[in-house]
Amino acid sequence: MKRKILILTSLVCVLLATSLAIGGYEQAKKEKEKAKEDIYSQVELLAHAISIIKQEYVSAVDAKKLVYGGLSGMLGSLDDFSSFLEPEEHKEMKVEAKGEFGGIGIELALREGVLTVIAPMDGTPADKAGMMAGDKIVKIDGVVTRDIKIDDAIKKMRGDPGTALTLTVWREKEGRIIDLPIKRDIIKLKSIKTAQLLEDKVGYIKLIEFQEKSHQDLEEALKKLEAQGMDALIFDLRNNPGGLLDAAVGVAEKFLPKETLIVSIKSRTEDQNLIFRSDGRSTHPNYPLIILVNGGSASASEIVAGAVQDNKRGIILGTKTFGKGSVQTVIPLKDDSALRLTTATYYTPSGRMISHQGIIPDVAVEREDVVTKPDEKDKLFDNLDIDEKPMKEPPQDAKIKPEEKTGLKMDTQLLRALDLIKAIKVYKTIKT
Repeated sequence: MKRKILILTSLVCVLLATSLAIGGYEQAKKEKEKAKEDIYSQVELLAHAISIIKQEYVSAVDAKKLVYGGLSGMLGSLDDFSSFLEPEEHKEMKVEAKGEFGGIGIELALREGVLTVIAPMDGTPADKAGMMAGDKIVKIDGVVTRDIKIDDAIKKMRGDPGTALTLTVWREKEGRIIDLPIKRDIIKLKSIKTAQLLEDKVGYIKLIEFQEKSHQDLEEALKKLEAQGMDALIFDLRNNPGGLLDAAVGVAEKFLPKETLIVSIKSRTEDQNLIFRSDGRSTHPNYPLIILVNGGSASASEIVAGAVQDNKRGIILGTKTFGKGSVQTVIPLKDDSALRLTTATYYTPSGRMISHQGIIPDVAVEREDVVTKPDEKDKLFDNLDIDEKPMKEPPQDAKIKPEEKTGLKMDTQLLRALDLIKAIKVYKTIKT
């Protein structure tokens, strides 16, 4: 009898559990269907609005323009970093990430509304054609550049290697207008702007953007300086807006031992969370390291600075970084446009979330350019009407300004980093 009661009780429990499971499944199914219905109703609303605009707007409107505008607004409403990329923008973004494109090789700026050459890149078609820093581009292929935007000018100058264009420039120094025929070629952008030894065997490397080949460019620069005897490094990430996550990991690996945590990525679902550690294959000597940062250091720059700081591998010097602690994934659409969508948040090795917080430097230093002031006695003699020659030449070093020694425009942050790294080296000698 007792056994029958036990079996009946067990059956009731099983039926109850099954009923609850089915009920839970049905509830989840209903919620999913409701969410789907909500999406469909909102899409219908959007389609209805597009239909009204097409029919009622004062002039004919291109349907693609409306859809692109809707997508742009939709992505822009999510956060500061999600965006919609039209096909040309998507293509341009991929080109910049690779660091190679068909073009002529010049750095441009708008000065007083005029398209001005900052500098031609060494060995590029622009350089070979005789273009000079300061040239003002007044025509591109015969079209006047008045009121042109820089992005539009870049688009006009880029193109397939081997194709030609003519730039008409006003060269103020010579007081004449010159037509420069130029044939486009493959332009390779290196993410390392400067790599050189400063005084006392201290190396200086400035990385301006995290591209696909940044870790390779950095490897070359480090090996070159180490071959020259570098035994300490100032790594400049100021005004580096970031770039590719993989590039940031590859750069951080140069300074961190194997299996050291670099960054962790947390997404909406747990199965998409990622942890990045140093593989230890290309780690460089454990020499003193200072990383320069400022408010323009963002994203990938903050990943590197955060990894070095949390792992106590080096000193971060400068001002607080931008605070962009999110990861954007570029998702292509069928017409070659794309969604640039925020898909995750990243955390430093100690678990800090950087969004809106930034990396706080270990040593806070505001930047001011160093201006060599004339000696007071020199100013006095300059105001006297005398012709006096010095009895003997001053020591050679006394005549050389700091920037002439290094070839760099010196500033307070760089000078402070140089002094600090020298002090670290002296302390290490005393300690040992």
